[in-house]
Amino acid sequence: MIYPLLAIGLPGIPELFVISAILSIFLILPFWFILRKAGFHPAISLLTVIPAVCIFILFFLAFAPWPNQKEKK
Repeated sequence: MIYPLLAIGLPGIPELFVISAILSIFLILPFWFILRKAGFHPAISLLTVIPAVCIFILFFLAFAPWPNQKEKK
């Protein structure tokens, strides 16, 4: 008996690498533009591929004062 998943073939290392690279681009690109518009260095978005760091960056963007905003007195 052939198992259905083995009959269609599971993704190998090259396929998983391509899939993870595409998903990383879709994660990094929006953070790059958001951080740049907020006045932070956009290279911080490269750290978003680490799940815990991604959540930390979201909280940081939500609660930190943005450098490009004018301070209200």
